Amino acid sequence: MTVAGCTGKKKRLNNRVSLWRNDKIPYGTWYAFNELDYIFPDAEVVINKLSPDRYRSFSTRNAKQYEDAAKYDDKKQVYVIINAQVLPDNNEVAALLNLVGEGKHIFISTMRVSSILLDSLRIKTEYGSAVYNLADSLTVSINHPVTNDSASFTYPGRALDNFISEMDSSITTILGEDEFGRANFVKFSYESGGSIYLHLAPAAFTNFFLLHKNNKAYYDNALSYLPNDIEVVRWDDYFRYHAYGESTGGGGDNAKGDFSALSWIMGQRGLSAALWLLILLFLLLYLFESKRKQRIIPVIPPLNNASLDFVKTVGRLYFQRRDNKNLAQKMTAHFLDHVRGRYNIRTSVTEADRTWKRSAI
Repeated sequence: MTVAGCTGKKKRLNNRVSLWRNDKIPYGTWYAFNELDYIFPDAEVVINKLSPDRYRSFSTRNAKQYEDAAKYDDKKQVYVIINAQVLPDNNEVAALLNLVGEGKHIFISTMRVSSILLDSLRIKTEYGSAVYNLADSLTVSINHPVTNDSASFTYPGRALDNFISEMDSSITTILGEDEFGRANFVKFSYESGGSIYLHLAPAAFTNFFLLHKNNKAYYDNALSYLPNDIEVVRWDDYFRYHAYGESTGGGGDNAKGDFSALSWIMGQRGLSAALWLLILLFLLLYLFESKRKQRIIPVIPPLNNASLDFVKTVGRLYFQRRDNKNLAQKMTAHFLDHVRGRYNIRTSVTEADRTWKRSAI
């Protein structure tokens, strides 16, 4: 998809679907995340990076995160999960249902839900694990939380939605539908006062959809079904990197606890191979260079010429005493010594030499 600018050039739309709260690209959820403060003005918005079945457990590595999560246990919470797929394992599904049993609320918007959670809710969705609706537009409708009137919203972007093909109508309340009248937004209420909201069109919470015309009203209506006295909104980052209880960013120790940038890199085959190759090259470079390079030879300053300093000192002494004759004699003797040593010329004149010179004249 391209958009024509005022200069006549076409600007290509970023079609990467991230559903990430920090992304301002068309298919990011930056706008939806930042609107939480306006929809829940009295609630505290926190980021969750822990598995739902680990809220009350302890880990020395994540002690601070568990401590922060535990302080909200007695408050009225809504657990918001917006991701392309939400695949909790058995323990995590049980933990989510326990949260609802304690009176908390869970809001899930995704295209793909784990069969474990679907079986627990007694529903079935249409699209399989690897098939998504890739249509180039999306139309959804939602019932008004007060008047129950249905309003329809659309945008010219990717559909990326799903719908419910089978449900138990005795426990399921339909809140929204797709353009063909099939349920894609439902609610499950519990006697404890808690509830689960399952929304199968996460594209409706992207920046592109919400900023298109008056589509923000869809977001307001969807979250208005949640109670007004919510004290904590827990925005989930955990299921972005985990599937069936394991980290999609590398597994290992991070499979059940938390995730990190390194675990995500290790989960990508190309990046993981490049990282290990880089580490190996640095190791080889260190081993070979450490053997080839010698220890640095320290710089030894040259010795001072003490005789020259002595001559300068003595010269100053004669100069200060005004003993010019004695100084001239010593300079003459020094000069003659230099002539004898440097040029091998005899400087002493005998009486025979003087006599020969007079006779020659």
